[in-house]
Amino acid sequence: MAEGNNSKNECNTNDAENCCNCHQKATPRTEGELKQLRNRLNRITGQLNGIGKMLEENRYCGDILTQVAAVESALQAFGYLILQEHMETCVVEEIQKGNLIVVEEAVDLMKKLK
Repeated sequence: MAEGNNSKNECNTNDAENCCNCHQKATPRTEGELKQLRNRLNRITGQLNGIGKMLEENRYCGDILTQVAAVESALQAFGYLILQEHMETCVVEEIQKGNLIVVEEAVDLMKKLK
């Protein structure tokens, strides 16, 4: 990679079209899907903020760890929703176009979510 470029998984621009590693979904999410995903993400953000408050209040370590486990579980469930959507839309569309490399990418994504 050329000097000054970011690593493979980083993007130094908010412009997805000019980013070497950013993609856009061919099938956009519906407003309902977006609302559901945003609501889940907002709950996770609230849980993380709650953990921060627990630290400030010098709360018992066991209580904090319980909340950390809840956040991890919620984030993993969020990831599985995105993975399911990816498999049902992006992967299917790419396979229909003849791009079988997308299967390897999907497997790699599944490994990351383990």
